[in-house]
Amino acid sequence: MKKIILGLLLSTAFFSCENDKTESEVVLADQSETPVLLKKKEGFEKLELFSLITSDDVLPDTPNFVFGGSADGSGLLKNTDGTFTFLVNHEDNFAVSRVTLDKTFKPIAGEYLLNSNGGVWRLCSATMATPKEHGFGPLYLTSGESGEESRTHGVNPYGDVESNSVSKELPGLGRLSAENALPLKASAFPGKTIVILGDDDSGTNGGQVFMYVSNTVGDLMNGSLYMMKRNNDNQRETDMVVGKNYPVSFVKIDNHTTLTGAQINATVNTLKGLKFGRVEDLDYRKGEKAADREIYFNVTGQDRTGANADASRTKYGRVYQLDLDENNPLSGNLKVLLDGDDRNGIAKTFQNPDNICVTKNYVYVQEDSNGYGDETHDAYIYQYDIAKKTMKVVVELDHRRTETDAAKYNVGGSSRFGSWEYGALIDVSEQLGIDDTFMLCVQPHTWNGDKYKGVDGGTGRPNEKQASQVVLIKGLAR
Repeated sequence: MKKIILGLLLSTAFFSCENDKTESEVVLADQSETPVLLKKKEGFEKLELFSLITSDDVLPDTPNFVFGGSADGSGLLKNTDGTFTFLVNHEDNFAVSRVTLDKTFKPIAGEYLLNSNGGVWRLCSATMATPKEHGFGPLYLTSGESGEESRTHGVNPYGDVESNSVSKELPGLGRLSAENALPLKASAFPGKTIVILGDDDSGTNGGQVFMYVSNTVGDLMNGSLYMMKRNNDNQRETDMVVGKNYPVSFVKIDNHTTLTGAQINATVNTLKGLKFGRVEDLDYRKGEKAADREIYFNVTGQDRTGANADASRTKYGRVYQLDLDENNPLSGNLKVLLDGDDRNGIAKTFQNPDNICVTKNYVYVQEDSNGYGDETHDAYIYQYDIAKKTMKVVVELDHRRTETDAAKYNVGGSSRFGSWEYGALIDVSEQLGIDDTFMLCVQPHTWNGDKYKGVDGGTGRPNEKQASQVVLIKGLAR
């Protein structure tokens, strides 16, 4: 079979390396009249927060474009002309929008690269692969999460919507209810492309951590797919505890491109895969070379009913650290970093971690409550200090329940604790030329209305009518 190296087929004419040292013209400022829907917590009062784009904004070059709801996974590219291209998933629209920002970082145009007809599934977290970081691209990897038959898209960020050249489903990455497909840095395993996928499954077989391996850089078609297991074959998540290392390996799923999602799911018992309570977002540590193989991921948890009636999986959520062997990506050690089920421990306030962002020194953990009814706060973002092993709350979502505009953001009555969530938090310091700068997607689920209905232009989600926001954060330590 002739190999197709997808990443090398994509146009890079507009792409600029992030190490461009030309003086930045970026101005961090509120570009939207919508208030920032965040509250700074103690110790983080000096953070600067800016409302960059929301569903109420009219962009000058595309006045008919409406930024969709449930903004989630995202990626930013700096272009050779000094402008910026921003891709963002609209999870419940099953769509991906492309927003162009000028040299000052003001949004000026938007369109839907992928509408609900092409998106097919709920699109959650995402990763922007680039030649500098991953050895191929630029390519936006966004995974479907509407059940076990979902697939991952490879979206050309500079594709022409009209020419139908934007997205390719990637059968090489298998069928699973994936939250994210995370390619590792090219330096992690030179000469290979490694993609780690999280399976957001709460059914009988639970969620797994998968690994795609190709011996050709940029090849996302012809590699092999593996599932993570403990070396002693114990499949129960909660048999692992904080403070211990657990040897793990990745076991090959034979002929995976010919299998349905149900068939891949069914291999969990024959391969003795770990059964997690919904694997969510993943990221790798930045910085020293050894960190290229240091991966963190969230397991959001599931209630102790049904498939988890035996409490074999986390309820309130966990954060894991996976260290891969330098010489063999199929071998490593796993440890529980933070355990939300220990209500006396460091993560005692966890309400189901979802998205994650890892920098050189910190792990940023973002909540998405599963709605158990015992929530005590609105969704937090936590900062975990890797060296000190301490954790602080950075921000909390601001539902504006007592403000004069409360009715706009709390349609149907005052929103309950934890009913809003975060999308992606991405570090954009290098692209913008401004240290400690991040972009954060916010999903205020009770901010909705008919003016936001079906804005992606597809026919798959005509009644989806949520709004959302992207916030710029200045001063968040990396």
